[in-house]
Amino acid sequence: MRTRFPLAALLLAALPQPAAAQGWIEIERPVRPGIAPNGVTRVASEVRVSVAGRVATVDVTERFRNDGGGLAEGSYLYPVPRDAVFESFSLWVGNEEVQGEMLRAEEARGIYEEIVRRRKDPALLTLEGHGLIRARVFPIQPGETRQVKLRYRHVLEREGDALRVRYAVAPVPASRGRGDDAPRPLAFRLDGADREFGTPWSPTHQIRHAVRDGRLEVTAEPAGAGTLELFLPLRRGGIGTSLVAHAPEGEDGYFLLFVNPPAPEAGRAIPRDLTLVVDVSGSMAGEKMDQARAALRQALASLGPQDRFRLVAFASEVRQFRDGWAPATPAALDQAREFVDGLRASGGTNIEGALEAALAATTPAGRLPIVLFATDGQPSVGERQPDRLADRAAAALGERRIFPVGIGHDVNTYLLDRLARDGRGSAEFVAPGASVETALGALTDRMRFPALTDLRIASSPVRLERLAPGDLPDLFAGEELVLVGRYRGEGTGDLVIEGRRNGRTERVVVRGEFPRRDRENGFVSRLWATRRVGELTRQLRLEGPDPEVVEEIRTLALRHGILTEYTSYLVLEPGMDPRSPQPLAVGNAMPAPAAQAGAGAFARAEESAAMAKSSSAASADALASRRAERERRDGAEVRSAGGRTFRLNEGAWIDDAHARDREVVRVRAWSPAYFELARALPEIVPALQAGDDVVVAGRRVSVRVGDAGLERWEAGALARLVRNFRGQ
Repeated sequence: MRTRFPLAALLLAALPQPAAAQGWIEIERPVRPGIAPNGVTRVASEVRVSVAGRVATVDVTERFRNDGGGLAEGSYLYPVPRDAVFESFSLWVGNEEVQGEMLRAEEARGIYEEIVRRRKDPALLTLEGHGLIRARVFPIQPGETRQVKLRYRHVLEREGDALRVRYAVAPVPASRGRGDDAPRPLAFRLDGADREFGTPWSPTHQIRHAVRDGRLEVTAEPAGAGTLELFLPLRRGGIGTSLVAHAPEGEDGYFLLFVNPPAPEAGRAIPRDLTLVVDVSGSMAGEKMDQARAALRQALASLGPQDRFRLVAFASEVRQFRDGWAPATPAALDQAREFVDGLRASGGTNIEGALEAALAATTPAGRLPIVLFATDGQPSVGERQPDRLADRAAAALGERRIFPVGIGHDVNTYLLDRLARDGRGSAEFVAPGASVETALGALTDRMRFPALTDLRIASSPVRLERLAPGDLPDLFAGEELVLVGRYRGEGTGDLVIEGRRNGRTERVVVRGEFPRRDRENGFVSRLWATRRVGELTRQLRLEGPDPEVVEEIRTLALRHGILTEYTSYLVLEPGMDPRSPQPLAVGNAMPAPAAQAGAGAFARAEESAAMAKSSSAASADALASRRAERERRDGAEVRSAGGRTFRLNEGAWIDDAHARDREVVRVRAWSPAYFELARALPEIVPALQAGDDVVVAGRRVSVRVGDAGLERWEAGALARLVRNFRGQ
């Protein structure tokens, strides 16, 4: 189903309720000659938010154009957060002041349901629970554009050590005009005093931020739909932290922890011993070599006076800039740049020699040894068995961190993943044609200022389990730590993280609440599941087939709507043509070398790495879309909605999590039973946007919404359905 009603984005009040949406013009009068029934299009939306203390002032500007052939008349409707205080309870259309009226919640709900029933758009159901401002709109002439402005203030909710902001995002309608009146994406900007906040972050969408003249400015990417969650960490000892939890009925809870350290103080940064290892074999010739040289120069520029470095270039033979460590003095760096400029691509790929050279120099206590290892091929000189190479490297690692970078499809993904896992780093994969300079530059910039190493959770008010990542990475200044996991029980208190800096133990304390039941923050569970699946699929590639790991991947994928190579063939509905799962090998044999390289292995490794590092629901959704597109190319009809995956079968969109033998309750769309269902099971509403005929899976019962089914509930029937759907 295509959403007939385009919900653009608007900043929301930070309340535990669904997000408000951008306003719209609703044509109310009956169709008659000269009146355009469906001709009004939003062509621009701008939201500017100023934060002072905990108060947000929201200015909204919207422009609408009449694309119909006649006059358009109706009402402007705007969903408002409950605590909003309007400076002037009115709207402006052009130079005319249009007085608005606040509708009661019951009246607002009736308006929502009537519009949903007429337009057949379940997206509007997410707005229930809000009030409405309604204002008459003067007739808009054909081709005319009108502007609406409004302003309100509200108090932002505090979530741990952060202020929380919410707003809804939805696609801008396709353009039916040209020039200035063509529909444009949402323009959103938030600003606040830089001294008050740490680095802002969003667990749902991609954002950008900058500091100008002491003001923090945050802009949101217009792509993607759904509620955008934005956190503004309050500075506390220079470190920004926040923690949110999600506790569904009848299961352990989920939590998401965010920690962002400040820029290092003079003399407080951990000194680094940085080893830069680059492949200069013949396959690196041309643009890749030019980009690699530029990336190495950028890495050298990132060194501070307290750092030391080494340069290792390898092809058939291994060349080093110097024996041992070079101090990051201006003279040494100039000589190193000359060494880099003289690098030329030729010969084979001696990974054995490169690893031996990279791991030869020792590092004293108090310094952080980091190895950046970039290659575009498989070993062709010396030892060629990736498992033996990885074992030898693991035996010599010591305290070193290794960050491998695989360039192109010819890399051995198993070897790079092993180096990253054993070396407590992360693997990056650069697709053919992508910029080597950009990838390496981003990695070296990330590792510029170590803040805390050897992180661990020292204490928590509840029991924490199945963390993702499983081993906490080192924390670098300017780089956030995003940790997701499960928890048992309930409690409120301090979660304490300990780390090492310059030989001393330091602590980060995060105040958090872990509730027993709370359906808010559903994005946390899907983000955790995405990261967990990424780590498990990498484990399969490293350790070989394991039925228990595959079963956990399938369970997570079905529960949280994640597309994986282990869930694309599941049986869904009685009578459907099943796709038999591929046979699963048993045992722990290493994957065959042929499966460790090539486009397929590269795609799997890249996908696992991206999933394991997902920091927002938007990035998780992007990964799901990529896999869904691959399946569509293979002939499958797949789409995602509400954090679930649906496949088309015999005209119905079936939830992947639906079991063949599970009871199905049918409900007729847009009937009174439909709206009662939406109010009783609000978590089901986003999934209803998958299509006109949808099967949504619950724990013990599934619900099918389409053109046939119940129109009214018998006494107690809806309550029983809710209990069985949630597994209570």
